[in-house]
Amino acid sequence: MKKELEIFNKIVDSLLAMEELDPVVKLGAPEDMVENFDLSVQNDPMSDADFSALIEKVVLNTPRTASRSFFNQLFGGRLGAATLGELLSVMLNISMYTYKVGGPHVGIEKEVIAQVCTLIGFDPETSGGTFAPGGSMSNFMSVIMARDAADSDAQQAGVSKKMIIYTSDEAHYSIAKNASFSGVGRENVRYIAAKENGKLDTDALERMIIADRENGLHPFLINATAGTTVLATFDDIDTIGDIAKRQNVWFHVDGAYGGCVIFSEKHKHLIKGLEKCDSFTINPHKALGTPLSCSVFLTKHKQQLVSSFSQDASYLYQGDSDDYNLGKTSIQCGRRNDAFKFWALWKSVGTKGLEAIIDQLYNLADIARDYVNNHPDYTLYSHEESTAVCFNYKDVPADSICNALANHGKLMVGFGSFKDDKFVRFVTVNSRLQKSDILEFFKKFETFAAEQF
Repeated sequence: MKKELEIFNKIVDSLLAMEELDPVVKLGAPEDMVENFDLSVQNDPMSDADFSALIEKVVLNTPRTASRSFFNQLFGGRLGAATLGELLSVMLNISMYTYKVGGPHVGIEKEVIAQVCTLIGFDPETSGGTFAPGGSMSNFMSVIMARDAADSDAQQAGVSKKMIIYTSDEAHYSIAKNASFSGVGRENVRYIAAKENGKLDTDALERMIIADRENGLHPFLINATAGTTVLATFDDIDTIGDIAKRQNVWFHVDGAYGGCVIFSEKHKHLIKGLEKCDSFTINPHKALGTPLSCSVFLTKHKQQLVSSFSQDASYLYQGDSDDYNLGKTSIQCGRRNDAFKFWALWKSVGTKGLEAIIDQLYNLADIARDYVNNHPDYTLYSHEESTAVCFNYKDVPADSICNALANHGKLMVGFGSFKDDKFVRFVTVNSRLQKSDILEFFKKFETFAAEQF
């Protein structure tokens, strides 16, 4: 490994330098990729020099998501302790299904889950969770648990009832996929139109549940969103929790984007009533600078977690109590160690440090929103207390300028839409940025618009 680690260190030094000097990669057309890179595999090995040069070329021509010009996705930045945990996890190459192969990392995962459960108001004695391969799969786990809780025969005999899921039309696209995967069916997802503020209409939600039940259908899951993908809106979790209790329906909160506000005293009011939910997910890779992927799934019903996902395997579980054989509560068998990097960050900066990260993201969004609000050439579409600042500039089409900025290697920023409006979606998810970086973004944006449009 020493030779490869030398190559690694050399390439990383080059990458860090390029992130500062040239923060946006010009990708070019996908069709050009084959011509520009020797991506084919061959029978004979490459020379060490050619191999090293090719790896470096690929790395230096990959989008730079940790740069100061990347505002395109719901992840970005790179925090040192979390990255250290990820690199060491790769070197250790353990799997997290049993204590026998996971060792102390099993204890690390259990500690992170216990602490987050306590933070959100779950009883530590009856709650539990796992690390899933991303927010989509965390949401999938909620569908499976809710299905099994509502119909104990579904696991063995299959879904035999018309089971109904309820969610906002601004919810993550995984909800429809998960309905398909679980046997519930896409056509049994009820999409409730978001109100003008982007929140799920709670009155319409309860009316729909009551009507479906009267028509012989079986409501079994409400999905609320803590941080919608486009506007970063938080559904009214407190009110939805009351509806779920009245209607006896499993309540899941998808906090993949915004759920990490649980660490901030200033902003956790956005998830008021979270303790009423049955399951919850957060993605530290979105807001807390932790490398992809890092998705924590939590539930107040540990026994249902075991019931839905446990499966005996004599070749795998050959010792130790099930409480330390984490494969018994996971959707996967072989599972990479995603807990270590988040735990390393948490140990490094403390809970107060995690709070500071979240508060900085909202501070950066406030700076951007204030700039847009005070500039006559901009139209603002997003609301206060959102880390997505959505706007249009003059009469420049949002999709055109965002694509052109990327193609010219100037800025990485995306676009989105809500109801009939399309706009630039500028997200603040890199806590290492400062006010000067936000203002530099708008300077580059306006200069480019004047030159190209």
